[in-house]
Amino acid sequence: MSESFGTLYLVATPIGNLEDLSDRAKSTLKSVDLVLAEDTRHSKRLLDHIGVKTPIQSYHDHNEQQKADQVCTLLQDGKNIALISDAGTPLISDPGYQLVKLLHDKGIPVSPIPGPVALIAALSASGLPTDRFTFEGFLPATGSQRRKKLTDLLWEQRTLVFYESPHRIKECLHDMKEIFGGDRLATVCRELTKRFETVKQNSLEKLILSLEADSNQSKGEFVLVVHGAESKQDRETVEIDVGSMLETLLEQLPVKQAVDITVKLTGRKRKPLYQLALSIKSAEQ
Repeated sequence: MSESFGTLYLVATPIGNLEDLSDRAKSTLKSVDLVLAEDTRHSKRLLDHIGVKTPIQSYHDHNEQQKADQVCTLLQDGKNIALISDAGTPLISDPGYQLVKLLHDKGIPVSPIPGPVALIAALSASGLPTDRFTFEGFLPATGSQRRKKLTDLLWEQRTLVFYESPHRIKECLHDMKEIFGGDRLATVCRELTKRFETVKQNSLEKLILSLEADSNQSKGEFVLVVHGAESKQDRETVEIDVGSMLETLLEQLPVKQAVDITVKLTGRKRKPLYQLALSIKSAEQ
């Protein structure tokens, strides 16, 4: 029965440079019966550029629920459909998950047409460990929620990958400096594959100074790649020995003063104690 079904193709499109669109992606977009696009006006320019006349319809966060059933019916009728996002690989911080899940439930074929994806491009060029990493997508927009999320990741040893927008990049880096420490190594990847592409690796402290010295470096789309925590054992040692002490002091004192006292009493290094104190305070909020 499934042999009469059409196929949903998840087609990766360029994240900037149009030459990154594969021949297979082009032929797929030409051969399907319908293209679903996050922003039809944006994607129409791409289709026109490669000479594709396939009909195009919108498929985005606001209509995904109602549209999924319609798309499913078309596929059950034998139509082949391509799903594309504004840039890169569909479903990576883009709409499509609900549709793909529905199609798996109904036994309808889903086929990826691989290509550009910003997080992998950034990771490969970051100069940070690539054997193990975690993709966190976009951090929360509000400062308090963003810092809470970063605190949850404080002791994560895998390389961390984030997407960020130009109007929040400075605040995000400042929060990372506050939670992870200014000397944590990171790479800022801006406008990947585009004309003004920049890839800069440095400490969070120096990356912030670099962005503040040149306003142009705060423009565009960003991928942030951050080195993971150095040692889980260090975390466990610190938490077991001084966690209770810090919690008690923080009930009455600000973070800096509580950390200063703990350093004097235990002889331990200030940086991990300060990070632990921030983690405790964030958990209380």
